[in-house]
Amino acid sequence: MPPGITTLAADTPQLSAANTGFMLICSALVMLMTPGLAFFYGGMVRVKSTLNMLMMSFISLGIVTILWVLYGFSLAFGSDIGSVIGWSSDFVGLSGIGVTELWDGYTIPVYVFAVFQLMFAILTPALISGALADRVKFTSWALFIALWVTVVYFPVAHWVWGAGGWLFELGVIDFAGGTAVHINAGAAALGVILVIGKRVGFKKDPMRPHSLPLVMLGAALLWFGWFGFNAGSWLGNDDGVGAVMFVNTQVATGAAVLGWLAYEKIRHGSFTTLGAASGAVAGLVAITPAGGAISPLGAIAVGVIAGVVCAMAVGLKYKFGYDDSLDVVGVHLVGGILGSLLVGFFATGGVQSDAKGLFYGGGLDQLGKQAVGVFAVLAYSLVVSAVLAFVLDRTIGMRVSEDDEVSGIDQVEHAETAYDFSGAGGGSATRTTPPAPGTTAAPTNKKVDA
Repeated sequence: MPPGITTLAADTPQLSAANTGFMLICSALVMLMTPGLAFFYGGMVRVKSTLNMLMMSFISLGIVTILWVLYGFSLAFGSDIGSVIGWSSDFVGLSGIGVTELWDGYTIPVYVFAVFQLMFAILTPALISGALADRVKFTSWALFIALWVTVVYFPVAHWVWGAGGWLFELGVIDFAGGTAVHINAGAAALGVILVIGKRVGFKKDPMRPHSLPLVMLGAALLWFGWFGFNAGSWLGNDDGVGAVMFVNTQVATGAAVLGWLAYEKIRHGSFTTLGAASGAVAGLVAITPAGGAISPLGAIAVGVIAGVVCAMAVGLKYKFGYDDSLDVVGVHLVGGILGSLLVGFFATGGVQSDAKGLFYGGGLDQLGKQAVGVFAVLAYSLVVSAVLAFVLDRTIGMRVSEDDEVSGIDQVEHAETAYDFSGAGGGSATRTTPPAPGTTAAPTNKKVDA
């Protein structure tokens, strides 16, 4: 029997209805984050790309779910092989798991752990899609997701969270996915866009968001779902650590909104809606690896730092010339790096573990471990993702044609448009004005507001 499974018996943990119910709710919250991300990204693109952006997130729900059941859960959380990958035949197809079997050391069923982790696996490739807006064939994107989760996400999840994974054994702290999710996705996004190139009109056309209300709706859904993402990652409610993570998630996110907006006001003179939404996401990203190891005061510091630094980082694409359409690199890669490294400064040693950061007398030891985790995941994901994109581009092609990109990827790839105004009526009406008395002039038509 795989090491991740124990059976219900008198000398083992008993199934907790409270923890099981809590984790099922958290799983549903994390699932909600993927359509929330679709709204967030969908509002940030131009009208002609809205549906494609929504679909690039939504398709992950289908593809990754099936792959996770078939072999993904086994690769990520099966018996360790060489500290780099897992495999357990009982996890293949989820066919060898009984309803009374618990995840090792916890009071929740294996099925509950598997579905919770599935939602992380679904969200992570969807994060990449924002960097590729306006220009990628939908079929190529779907195939990229399948390949990427297989050779990048599943192994990295094992490194970070799997029993025996080399980063797990090293002692890298990643409470809910700073390395495995955000650095992983951000580095992948950078690797792909370096291969496929820039959008038509990059740095020339404005390419402004078409619906800021949609962006705010998406950000709100992400913020809401993130409580399940973060607090649920402790897999129970028995010792209060999940409650600390819940509080720190809220605190850091609020601080990041303020930090981003303050930077915008000083740098550009305005408090923007897009900045508020982006700041919230930056704070959520940064607190994800750190929130189980720091205090609420530390969460304020992490949030402010992430808000300011990520606001600065989104402009790097113009300086260095890479077209990160919706700032996946600037928010998720940079925010994930910040949150992971700041554990090495702000870990108190009194929450999820006794590991202490530099500011709490722990020296540089934990910071060094965090740096190893950050740069190992970054390098692996960047290189492998670029290779996958290169192979797909040279075989079936990654990009739509330039004409199709200009005319609109929604119509080309999905034969639909996001908004249909054909039945809305015109904005004006025609009024006939009779000739003035005593004249022979013909009546005139004038347009008036409807």
